[in-house]
Amino acid sequence: MSADILLQHLNRVKRTGQGRYMARCCAHEDKSASLSVRELDDGRVLVHCFAGCSVEEVLGAVGLTFDALYPPRTDQHIVKGEKRPFPAADILRAIAFESTLVLIAGADLLAGNPFNETDRARLALACSRIQAGLTAGGITHD
Repeated sequence: MSADILLQHLNRVKRTGQGRYMARCCAHEDKSASLSVRELDDGRVLVHCFAGCSVEEVLGAVGLTFDALYPPRTDQHIVKGEKRPFPAADILRAIAFESTLVLIAGADLLAGNPFNETDRARLALACSRIQAGLTAGGITHD
């Protein structure tokens, strides 16, 4: 498959580099681009939702299966995994958006505006997305 088959099912697709795209995730109600799609030179397609949706959820939302992420199989070569499959720029964009949300929440709290349950849930989601971005970038907390 080429990434085009998946990309045609997505909204707000933006090319961020050669074979690299960000789009709204189709597996959840996405208000900003949180889905990274990357097509590798060997034809494999990598998919990562910084909001935490699994690849299965993303593919299922558009009626595709895992087979769609890989070129036809041959026994002639073995493909190595990617060490850093997602470009730093895509990861930083996702983290920047979520950190802005955290900043706004902090300012509201300092202004004396208490959080309701929805606010707390969204702040927790922002923290989770930031952690997912760090993990995708190969940064771990020990």
